[in-house]
Order: sequence, then structure tokens, then C-alpha cells
Amino acid sequence: MSRIRSKDMAPEMVVRRLLYKNGYRYRLHNKELPGKPDIVFSRRKKIILVHGCFWHQHAGCKNGHLPKSNLEYWLPKLNRNIERDKRIKTELAEMDWKVLVVWECELKDKDALLAKLNKFLGAAFYFFN
Repeated sequence: MSRIRSKDMAPEMVVRRLLYKNGYRYRLHNKELPGKPDIVFSRRKKIILVHGCFWHQHAGCKNGHLPKSNLEYWLPKLNRNIERDKRIKTELAEMDWKVLVVWECELKDKDALLAKLNKFLGAAFYFFN
């Protein structure tokens, strides 16, 4: 378990590349915020969390299933992840941050994902006169 990385994972990189390509600029893993969020837009007070469907138990997703073996290990671990996610989102909301969760299974449809990101973030560029 210690070899499992918590940042720069493939799903997170897909979202980051899509954001950058479409003009969004962001910060990564701000240690001053609860949970060290994946992608932070400080001026907008918005955060994007990229969740793996298995690790964060995406409800209704075929990848969010429980393993068939060693349930006494996996069930508490995955439940702790879910509880931590809820706690972090609550703490961020109390600090007036808006949070968007992007699930790993949503990465397959890039157009739909970009539409979701644009709706959450608004315009990519600021123009000053």
C-alpha cells in the first residue's frame, strides 16, 4: 500500500492536461487546505478532486465494486476513504471553497468532461481593459 502514489496519477494528469489545454491555470496539492486537494483555483475559490472509482467507491459505477476476497481488510479501508472524502468536502465548504469531484469513469468522454469543467469554472481567460 505504501507504494500507491497519491498524486500525479494518470486520471489526475488527464484532467490537468485538459484544463491547461483549454486555458485554465491552477495550483496543485495545496498543503494549507484540508486533504491537499488535487487541483486548486485560488482566485476562484474552487477545487477539483479527481477520484478513482474503486478507491473512493463511486456509487453505481462498475469500477466502484467491492473486491471478492479479503473483505475484512478492504471494507474498513474503503469506508475510511469515503468518510475522509465527506469530512474533507465539509471542511472545504466551511472555508467557502466550491468543490467538484471528477470520477475516473468520466474521463472516457472528454467533451462531456470539458463541458462539466467549463460549467464549474466559468471562463478560462480574464481580460483587463
